[in-house]
Amino acid sequence: MFAAPLFSGTLFALAAGLMWGLVFVGPLLLPEYPATLQSFGRYLAFGLIALPLAWFDRATLRQLTRADWREALRLALVGNVVYYLFLASAIQRAGGPLPTMIIGTLPVVIAITANLRRARAGTRAEAPLPWGRLLPSLGLIGAGIALVNQVEIEHLRAEPAADLGRYLLGALLAVGAVACWTWYPIRNAEWLRAHPDRSPRGWATAQGLATLPLAAIGYALTWAWFGAAGSEFPMPFGPRPGAFLALMFAIGLFASWLGTLCWNEASQRLPPSLAGQLIVFETLSALAYAFVLRGQAPQPLTLAGIALLVAGVLWALRAKAEPVAAAAHPN
Repeated sequence: MFAAPLFSGTLFALAAGLMWGLVFVGPLLLPEYPATLQSFGRYLAFGLIALPLAWFDRATLRQLTRADWREALRLALVGNVVYYLFLASAIQRAGGPLPTMIIGTLPVVIAITANLRRARAGTRAEAPLPWGRLLPSLGLIGAGIALVNQVEIEHLRAEPAADLGRYLLGALLAVGAVACWTWYPIRNAEWLRAHPDRSPRGWATAQGLATLPLAAIGYALTWAWFGAAGSEFPMPFGPRPGAFLALMFAIGLFASWLGTLCWNEASQRLPPSLAGQLIVFETLSALAYAFVLRGQAPQPLTLAGIALLVAGVLWALRAKAEPVAAAAHPN
């Protein structure tokens, strides 16, 4: 039987994945909007949403030190603004499938990085998972991603107007997004597991507040750049202001605040090496949303890849059930 922290942590990771899959939809629904505007717009909405929520989390926010706020600012910059800037740019240049494929490597990259990385001073140290336990689940996840990737690459090759240079740039930008989101969950989990008495919801709100000035400055600079360059793009909200504002606030609420909240809850219950593998839920959600937008059913090879992804996650959960229960208590 799964231990309670493992079960609840997995459910929170699943919820976060369902929310984060939405971020792959925005650039496809607003292709005429620059990636910079979508990134800063999304996190400006996230910061504005966090303002009233800060009232409910005021007790937790008062407990944060200056060092905690600096950490929230770093997490907001790398894990929010820069990550989505890379991702939105990649999706606009390479379409939805290719960045999804590359982001799909995150469970493997994060799990390996977390297993090799030493915890920073002052944070809770987790014993590295034995590679014998980790590698089978990583192998299943990697094989599943490879199958899905093969199908998507064939789909890209079938496009008559495919611009390989543009796809390559999109792939490189997606790799940059992977680097940002390899650093973010490990660093975020270290803080949360070093402060087991702190509210994950309050920490999500703190990151939203830290994101607000970054996004506001970025949005203002983008507006000024468009004006100086003589761009005909209508500012401040573009040619479809209603759709832009609605989508930014929807993603800001569900993907940014609620997704971060669910991930923080999962991070406080699970060690980073296991939590990293559960980011596979984001990949599965993004693929599902992409197929809905395409109006197509997944091919058999894609379904086989998805089955391997799920099998890898289940293997990881079974292999880690007992150690997670012991790790759930503060040192």
